[in-house]
Amino acid sequence: MHPNIPREVFAGFLRTRRMVRHFRRRALLETLGRTGVSRELPAAQSQALAAAAGADAAALLRQLGSAETGLTEAQADAIRLHAGPNEVEHEKPLPWWMHLWHCFRNPFNLLLTLLAAISLFTHDMKGALVIGTMVALSTLLRFWQEGRSNKAADALKAMVGNTATVLRGSLPDSAGARRVELPIRLLVPGDLVVLSAGDMIPADCRVLAAKDLFVAQAAMTGESMPVEKSAARRDAGAGNPLELENIVFMGTNVVSGSATAVVLATGNGTYFGTLAGRVIATDRAPTSFQSGVNKVSWLLIRFMSAMAPLVFFINGFSKGDWLEALLFALAIAVGLTPEMLPMIVTSTLAKGAVFLSRKKVIVKRLDAIQNFGAMDVLCTDKTGTLTQDKIFLARHVDAWGEESDDVLELAYLNSYYQTGLKNLLDVAVLEHVEVHRELEPARNFRKVDEIPFDFDRRRMSVVVAEHDAHHLLITKGAVEEILAACTRVRHGAATEPLTPGLLERIRAVTAGLNEEGLRVVAVAARQGPPTQDVYGLADENALTLVGYVAFLDPPKDSTAAALKALAAHSVAVKVLTGDNDLVAAKICREVGLAQQGVLLGGDVERMGDEELGRAVESHNLFARLTPMHKERIVRRLKANGHVVGFMGDGINDAPALRAADIGISVDSAVDIAKEAADIILLEKSLMVLEQGVQEGRRTFANMLKYIRMTASSNFGNVLSVLVASAFIPFLPMLPIHLLVQNLLYDISQIAIPFDNVDEELLRRPLRWQPGDIGRFMVFFGPVSSVFDITTFAMMWFVFGAQTPAQQTLFQSGWFVVGLLTQTLIVHMIRSPKLPFVQSRAATPLLVMTGVIMAVGIFLPMGPLAHYFKLQALPPLYFALLPAIVLGYMAATQAMKSIYRRRWGWQ
Repeated sequence: MHPNIPREVFAGFLRTRRMVRHFRRRALLETLGRTGVSRELPAAQSQALAAAAGADAAALLRQLGSAETGLTEAQADAIRLHAGPNEVEHEKPLPWWMHLWHCFRNPFNLLLTLLAAISLFTHDMKGALVIGTMVALSTLLRFWQEGRSNKAADALKAMVGNTATVLRGSLPDSAGARRVELPIRLLVPGDLVVLSAGDMIPADCRVLAAKDLFVAQAAMTGESMPVEKSAARRDAGAGNPLELENIVFMGTNVVSGSATAVVLATGNGTYFGTLAGRVIATDRAPTSFQSGVNKVSWLLIRFMSAMAPLVFFINGFSKGDWLEALLFALAIAVGLTPEMLPMIVTSTLAKGAVFLSRKKVIVKRLDAIQNFGAMDVLCTDKTGTLTQDKIFLARHVDAWGEESDDVLELAYLNSYYQTGLKNLLDVAVLEHVEVHRELEPARNFRKVDEIPFDFDRRRMSVVVAEHDAHHLLITKGAVEEILAACTRVRHGAATEPLTPGLLERIRAVTAGLNEEGLRVVAVAARQGPPTQDVYGLADENALTLVGYVAFLDPPKDSTAAALKALAAHSVAVKVLTGDNDLVAAKICREVGLAQQGVLLGGDVERMGDEELGRAVESHNLFARLTPMHKERIVRRLKANGHVVGFMGDGINDAPALRAADIGISVDSAVDIAKEAADIILLEKSLMVLEQGVQEGRRTFANMLKYIRMTASSNFGNVLSVLVASAFIPFLPMLPIHLLVQNLLYDISQIAIPFDNVDEELLRRPLRWQPGDIGRFMVFFGPVSSVFDITTFAMMWFVFGAQTPAQQTLFQSGWFVVGLLTQTLIVHMIRSPKLPFVQSRAATPLLVMTGVIMAVGIFLPMGPLAHYFKLQALPPLYFALLPAIVLGYMAATQAMKSIYRRRWGWQ
């Protein structure tokens, strides 16, 4: 099998993924590495970056037409006119004629076109016309559907976008500046951007000021560890631009720290843009969904390639008319070609995306919809998913658990002066405006320095000067990490050493708060002389524990119902949180999530892969986790055969989002989390996910109907043709009959994407099982053959159609029965239940199949019969026809029961 052909089959819905090119920089860079494309920049661009790295900051700003307060709106607008938007050139929308060509050029259509050309060459004009109509129908339907899908994708893309914090001056030489949030595409060279943990680097920038800035450059360099960046250029001899310590690049992200940087280049002028311009961005390797569809496609194509020649030789030898045998074999090949499969796949996926968009779910990759349906484990963070994402400051106490205003004041100063990643805890502290009025920080304090938060230390510090008399370092963060940096404890107005006995008493206080469901953040401080200007990680030592601020994040009202609904649909929920295990356990109890054991980050760290693989099955609460712990847990679940979804919105969730089969984030998430996700929720709710799971399964089930129906009916038709060809002295059906029958049958299936799906089929995960398709084909195909042969016997013995002179009567009789049974099969296999009674198809599908069956009966009985080489059937035929059709339906239903008991039904 040629490796490129299966992708071509579904080029349409893969092209729909154009909307996510902006979110796939990492995949492109990995592609560049695989294809051996050099990552070296043109000499002029390298020299420009080196010059910017070595230039004086003030001179560089003047060169870019900027200032310390940033550009004004008017300046930015003027620069944007010639610099263009800050977008890396990606695949442009195809012109309509090119899009039409792409819709046509799948293997099925190319094969049909070849067959039409052969029909023309052999003067079979009717056959060529019918085949051409089938190709046109498939191509135009797909063209129309993909046009709608692309428009919907563009509209969805416009709803989600990354932003950057930019400094704007009111006048070119103004003394002040204001911070504004702008879409990244609006940035221009000369803009001053403010960076903090979780931000994507929006362009190639020169760092002007930085505090403990660490940037993940793995997408560019392959380095697994973050790289420290600073405002100073320490290595003047660096030859590779990526080694310049004061240059940051588009496509990387801030892991920790903060910085102010000036934009040097945007869009195609960036390092990433230059690399992207050297190759055409290719799609990811096929997902399990794509691979499953491809395998089914090639199963049917191989089946056609084997059976059509067999039909040709049997008819050639038995009838002696090799030209007629060739035309008949060509018609069989057309009938066995699932030419509507690409359109059905595109339609069902696009319909799912539109449905989810109405539920405030933005689908970045269409095949993620099917992954929703296959998902059997959902890993989720606690905050904002199980809980309301609305933090309330419930307590502020000293180390002995007694109310303390000093703790609240110190926490307020810390949150007020930090410039890094402000989380919901900071917002809750800053809502205490009475503390602001009492402290008057602008009058009584001056910020000296800051030690930003990172996920290794899990704490952050600010240093303030109180009336310039002394410096006060205030640190807040996770309890254990703060205690590790403390040597003393404040008790009232005095302090005392932090002894082991006192440490146990302190931990008992925090454990009590945790058991109340409160999230505890410790606050510590240390005074110092006013002589030090720069502070770093080494200064977070010998601190005095002052107390705790405790926060309440109550569970959402909808969480319990959502968890119950997910469980009813066989989706296991596992909570992965960096929070305290006692708090997480209490929340789980409140929302009705039965605990199956708690595993801490330290335990994960000590376990080998095999042991962890067993542990992730027996536990559903994982606490005190680092980002790498979350990723590792997700990978072990996948290795155990699960289809894993992960829902998160923080920088600490990004590795797990990338590792999951389906990454789920929210519109309010940090940039790097949205970058890594496949699905973006505009409403952070597990109930929305439960609806997504159902839609994914509904989408899969409808695609499976067409594939099963095509495979089984095709197999049955070939068996019938082989039997008839061996014993009947004329062709059982003319090529034109087969082609018209197949055309009508295909038209009847257009409504499948809009069909209903039984509730029972939505209760468990659905996955691709190509082997099941082959088994289904062999099991149900012969059923239709039995009734085809019954029809042959009826036409032969009852109506005397035994000679070439009566072949038109014979062919007309089988034409009607064949079309009715082939059209009814979708109703028979769309559900394991009794059709029309226990499970009824959607109205569009009922109408389409009813119309096509009526047309099938009308053709031999109406004025067009002569044109199609058919003839009117006697009244007795229509008296016997219901018995054949009902017998076929009863036999299929009986076989369905046997099949379901033995192999199940999905």
